[in-house]
Amino acid sequence: MKKTAPLFSTMLITACTTGSLTAGDLSDATDITNKLLTNRSANCADYAAATTASAKDVQRGQTYTAKVDIAANGATCTIASNAVPNHDFNATGRFANAFREQSQTYTITANPKAAASPSELSLRYDNAVFLNGVKLDLLAAGCYGVGDGFIGCFDMDTPYRYDPMGGSADFGTDEHNAHTQPDGTYHYHGNPMALFEQTNPTTASPVIGFAADGFPIFGSYINDNGTIRKATTSYRLKSGNRADGPGGAHDGTFIDDWEYVEGSGDLDRCNGMVQEGVYGYVVTDTYPHVLACFTGSPDASFQKRRG
Repeated sequence: MKKTAPLFSTMLITACTTGSLTAGDLSDATDITNKLLTNRSANCADYAAATTASAKDVQRGQTYTAKVDIAANGATCTIASNAVPNHDFNATGRFANAFREQSQTYTITANPKAAASPSELSLRYDNAVFLNGVKLDLLAAGCYGVGDGFIGCFDMDTPYRYDPMGGSADFGTDEHNAHTQPDGTYHYHGNPMALFEQTNPTTASPVIGFAADGFPIFGSYINDNGTIRKATTSYRLKSGNRADGPGGAHDGTFIDDWEYVEGSGDLDRCNGMVQEGVYGYVVTDTYPHVLACFTGSPDASFQKRRG
């Protein structure tokens, strides 16, 4: 049994799990309800643990037990969960579909490498999984002029895809920038507003999850030569008005409203940077929120199931 660096505040986790977490395993799990992460290790093996939490769907008044098992398997790690967060949710959301527990398992390479060129995000892959077992799925299947604008837009070349985090978009996300998919899967579209200190931390933010290509995801705050501040994206709103489609000003409602301006912020095209010799994506206040592309190659386990 190997000791790890602190994972969540006020606790030390040990790496000793090997299989998927079931109800019978809960006696050995650590309760992480509302806990904040502290570890900055980029090695997924350092997070191997069985954890549990209590989470309430506030509007529906139902309470669920989160179950997460992170196992180190040599060259890879697996994160298995029932997709229940470690915090209450849906206090302010307008979910089109009722929350449902899931059975999901993701495989993460322990040695991520940059590909020859970045891979664009698509609707075929989930983007990442956070250490509380809830996935990140940034892209909406809704575009201006396609159906009701919320679903049905599966061609990635279709212009004016809505950004669920856009100010004028109305995707019913809750206080954690999350909502449910048609099958009831709870998933984030941006900063989970949990897992790391959101205001005035004294140290750089921890690793809060891993992208599908294996690179870590850090919280928003970086250490800039001794100053702890939020990282800035290099995406900027385009000036003027949209030339076609919905018209109006480029206000961030659509992904197309943004353009990458190299060097204008701390982060690269995929919304990542090197910190203390480690490359990883960083949560930002504005688009692309977590990542805009994969620096490496996404693992097949992140490919979405087709119903």
